[in-house]
Amino acid sequence: MAMPTFHLAPDLPPVSRLCLGTMTMGEQSGPPESLRLLDAAFDAGVNFFDSAEMYPVPQRAETHGRSEELVGRWLRARRVPRDSVVLATKVAGPSGQMTWIRGGPVALDSRNITEAIDTSLRRLGVDYIDLYQIHWPDRYVPMFGETDYDPSRQYASIPMEEQLEALGKGVEAGKIRYIGLSNETAYGLMKFLQLSRDFQLRSKILTVQNSYNLLCRNFDAGLAECCHHERISLLAYSPMAMGILSGKYHSSDDSGPPDARMNLFKGRYSEGESRYNLQNPKLESAVKEYRRIGVKYGILPSILAVAFVLRHPLVGSAVFGATKLWQLKEVLQATRVHLCEEILAEINDVHARFPDPCP
Repeated sequence: MAMPTFHLAPDLPPVSRLCLGTMTMGEQSGPPESLRLLDAAFDAGVNFFDSAEMYPVPQRAETHGRSEELVGRWLRARRVPRDSVVLATKVAGPSGQMTWIRGGPVALDSRNITEAIDTSLRRLGVDYIDLYQIHWPDRYVPMFGETDYDPSRQYASIPMEEQLEALGKGVEAGKIRYIGLSNETAYGLMKFLQLSRDFQLRSKILTVQNSYNLLCRNFDAGLAECCHHERISLLAYSPMAMGILSGKYHSSDDSGPPDARMNLFKGRYSEGESRYNLQNPKLESAVKEYRRIGVKYGILPSILAVAFVLRHPLVGSAVFGATKLWQLKEVLQATRVHLCEEILAEINDVHARFPDPCP
């Protein structure tokens, strides 16, 4: 069975509904494993690959940029025709921690965006990036486990106009083809769209890449309406909630395999741990309930999780990660699974009892 695709833009090839994220490549997965995963995904029909200048995670100076470098190395070794793949990457937003990335980076100003585009192109070894995304906003928004907006936390941020102007110059120079947002809010999406029309950008904002999975469905409360009316595709990252929905962390009396990400990098990955708190009893109860549904209908938990994301009418592609070939092959099966109304009713019942434990 061929990999399902969707049309992201008229001048892009049909895009696979599964996108291989490279966040762990260069850290949890070494070069040989990473190249094998890229090979296997491409052979299975995946032609959409997502990276970021700050990857891999947990982020550190010694590994900064390796994920993009590995994708570029694979493209050259495999001799992949450039127009047969869709490459996405991201510019890091303001952060006081990653001092090795342009001193922080301190802001998403024109200089930072332009420099980030150029360095990503060099690491990837390509002439252009198909989808270039702002990794997170240059303004205060609740993220990574936060839910309530606190006006007092707003800081002096770079105007969206300057960010769009820099991205527009990247489009005009042929360095990037389309623009995407990530970890964005309904306000942010609509404001960027309004300004892009005012600027008459040659390239449209096509996507927003936000978390969406059985444990995090807050996309449906506001942002979904914006995407529907503005024809923006959701690139749903973390469809398995960082592997939690596979059940491996709650399948026995212990805390899961020692090489699982939440164990391997315990205490070193604050963004992940703040959202995916394994000690949260509501999270554990929800995972056990979703696992029960999978057992009842003969569907592996990981496949159930990804199939649920893919059925959403606004999801263009599910951005997933894998560190082992068997994990990749498991996720690929999700494109062949149809969730009937009975399964969806049971899923929604669990969601009503344990809503969004990983916002």
